[in-house]
Amino acid sequence: MEFFTISLLNGVSYGLLLFMLSSGLTLIYSMMGVLNFSHASFYMLGAFFAFTTAQLVGFWPALLVAPLLVGLMGALFERYFLRKVHAFGHVPELLITFGLAFILLELVQLTWGRTSVDYRVPPELDGPLFSIYGTQFPIYRAFMMLVALLMLVSVWLLLKKTRIGLVIQAALTHPETVEALGHNVPKVFMMVFGGGAALAGLAGVIGGNAFVTEPGMAAAVGSIIFVVVVVGGLGSLGGALVASLLIGVVQTFAVGINASMLSGLTSLGFHITPSTFGYEVMVLKVSEIAPIMPYLFMVLILIFRPKGLMGTREG
Repeated sequence: MEFFTISLLNGVSYGLLLFMLSSGLTLIYSMMGVLNFSHASFYMLGAFFAFTTAQLVGFWPALLVAPLLVGLMGALFERYFLRKVHAFGHVPELLITFGLAFILLELVQLTWGRTSVDYRVPPELDGPLFSIYGTQFPIYRAFMMLVALLMLVSVWLLLKKTRIGLVIQAALTHPETVEALGHNVPKVFMMVFGGGAALAGLAGVIGGNAFVTEPGMAAAVGSIIFVVVVVGGLGSLGGALVASLLIGVVQTFAVGINASMLSGLTSLGFHITPSTFGYEVMVLKVSEIAPIMPYLFMVLILIFRPKGLMGTREG
């Protein structure tokens, strides 16, 4: 019971952090049709901006300032670089965002160094929220979950219940009509890209001190973000939420299981011998194959449901 409860809560908190990361990428793709390869780099920038801001004025101002700075950088990149190549198709868009990821990595290393920085959880959020049989669940994990849920509700209200959201959605399918009504469609797209980058920056603010803030953090989460987006369905915000929670919970449980697949199958009555095909894989512990589970899941989704769990676009 202890293992199940703590693992479930840790999995949900990790899944919601993945959702914060993937939601910005999902919004950018669903509104603009751009797969932003530098999205994880904005997550990295959010963590480093928050680290510096927290040293100057504290964590709580950093929670607001860092995402705004990252969003501004994203908007400026869309306005002066991405927009220039948008007319040439998806390949130039992918290449320019791929190049931006390397540029941001080098800038971070030049500014903050190549090692991790001492970005810590604020004292008021440090400590256990509760404990079950001696196992503690941190307050900060609960705070991460709260911020992610507030972000989800805010984005949903913005897109579904406000005039700005209606203009954004209309600009995707009927840009000429939106322009005829007096709205600046390029400016709308710039706001969308900047907003998506800001969401990644917010994830960096609350994820950087929960894990590690160092230049390699973008590479560490970059691939898993695309797994979430593909599994959930390209352009589906609801799919990104479901996929994030699913991957977060499954991977968290898998990390804590030291039994091998062989022992599990044996307990179910299957007889596995060394001559059985794949025996070497069967003797591996579940915790050892936990890192590749999301990618195996993605492969299965691409084979049996290419549009993803809740997607409506194939790419």
